[in-house]
Amino acid sequence: LVCKIAMSKQNASRSSDQEVLRHLSRSQIFKDYERAFSKAMGLPLNIRGRDSWSPSHHGKEDHDSFASILARFNKARSACLKAQTDASREPESTTRTVTWFAGLSESAVPVYAGDHILGFLETGEVMLKSPTKKHFASITRQLRAWGYKADWKQLERAYFRSCVLSSAKYRAMLRLLSIFAQHLSILSNQLVVQREKDESANMSRARQFIEKHQAEPLSLGRVAQAANISRHYFCKMFKKATGMNFIDYLSRVRVERSKTLLLNPNSRISEAAFASGFQSMTNFNRAFKRIVGRSPTQFRESFPKLRRLA
Repeated sequence: LVCKIAMSKQNASRSSDQEVLRHLSRSQIFKDYERAFSKAMGLPLNIRGRDSWSPSHHGKEDHDSFASILARFNKARSACLKAQTDASREPESTTRTVTWFAGLSESAVPVYAGDHILGFLETGEVMLKSPTKKHFASITRQLRAWGYKADWKQLERAYFRSCVLSSAKYRAMLRLLSIFAQHLSILSNQLVVQREKDESANMSRARQFIEKHQAEPLSLGRVAQAANISRHYFCKMFKKATGMNFIDYLSRVRVERSKTLLLNPNSRISEAAFASGFQSMTNFNRAFKRIVGRSPTQFRESFPKLRRLA
């Protein structure tokens, strides 16, 4: 029974994450960034779930590209998947970069929702070293050893057309993706708080009451009374509507309010905490770090840097 409950919670969490990811991928901010990134870098960009690697072209591939041609060979695909599997063993909080046998590299930058990884921003394949005749010869030897026959001239043309970035430029690209991932993390938390799909009128009243009175001491019983339903039924409906319990939801609402207040450099962190409804700095710091993934101080310090880079 315990295992079934745990699996049920895990499935609910995964379903909630997938819904937020769908909203993010359809958001205007992601579409605008994807378009600008693709134009500037000549690479595709995708946002995907945390539990799987996927081809980086995402249905937009150039069928004549070096990576696309190699992907037609089963063992070449297997080599890529092995590299991705090895990378998946790295600490989840880090940007993951894999390089497979043909010298193609791709990376995935984590996007957070609160204190857990929601998914990854994933790039297309690039070369970090200039293509050479010698390297291409070693690739064709390996493919021939695997028993493949190909249009070697076409493969060679595609190889020498591959996108090449210096290590410094690749690191700069990943830094830009990390900054964008922070923006998406902020948006993902707002989506969790603001999601109202399929809510009943009672749940809408409860949300409105919480928004209006978030700075006051709020109990589950008080909100249930405002929604005009029993405590027990409120708990059940609220969890179904929001995907989280009342305390967690209230914390997220208050943290979102505090983030807005923290943008004012003249406001103290303690003032933002108490104005948002937190009763102690300990609770505020703990909730902020859990939901945002950074301390209030780190969150505030990141914004001047982002504005300078924008």
